[in-house]
Amino acid sequence: MADTLKITQVRSKIGQSERHRGTLRALGLGKIGRTVEHPVGPEVAGMLRKIRHLVRVEGEE
Repeated sequence: MADTLKITQVRSKIGQSERHRGTLRALGLGKIGRTVEHPVGPEVAGMLRKIRHLVRVEGEE
């Protein structure tokens, strides 16, 4: 299992709810194509579940 997840935003936040935009901001995203790395954990997993239609995740099993 990987220690970190590589998260890339692939869809726009325009038209999304305020909660989804806030989750993107909390992860350090906000522009299409931006990539961040976060440690694997339940907090990040919950955020990714909420915005899975906007991002691509690498490094997960």
